[in-house]
Amino acid sequence: MKAIKLIFSAILIFSFGFSMGIYTLPLMVAPPSLSMLELATAAQSAKYLVQIPDELDGSDLLHYGKGEFYISESKIVFKGKLAPGPDYQLYLSKQFVENESQFNEHKDSMLNISEVKRFDGFISVVPNDVDINQFNSVIIWCEAFGEFITAAKFKS
Repeated sequence: MKAIKLIFSAILIFSFGFSMGIYTLPLMVAPPSLSMLELATAAQSAKYLVQIPDELDGSDLLHYGKGEFYISESKIVFKGKLAPGPDYQLYLSKQFVENESQFNEHKDSMLNISEVKRFDGFISVVPNDVDINQFNSVIIWCEAFGEFITAAKFKS
């Protein structure tokens, strides 16, 4: 009986440690935060400003985003907070999606803009050959775990 308790305890402790490592590693390797001045300067040329909706079907306690996107022809600026996680990607989409199944259904028509390495605000450069007017939504997706993080519709 003692051996079973010991094995169970070891598995439980290992699982907890592994889970915490997955959660905290992205925070430890994230680049330094951008200053409010850097974010504000980059956001000045925004053509679209959109707030992330409070209730998104695919967001939950561990996968969420709160804040605003500023979208211009050359940059996408995020001011706010994202749940930390590995391998986040920023997408532009012609369809607004708010959960994993919708994302997977429309992924082929989306455009991956950049990796997201910061969880408290970032600036992504839009490639020169991309016309943001062809899209209506921005989405943050976790490629490593196939998890929807957040999205916002910037154009009807």
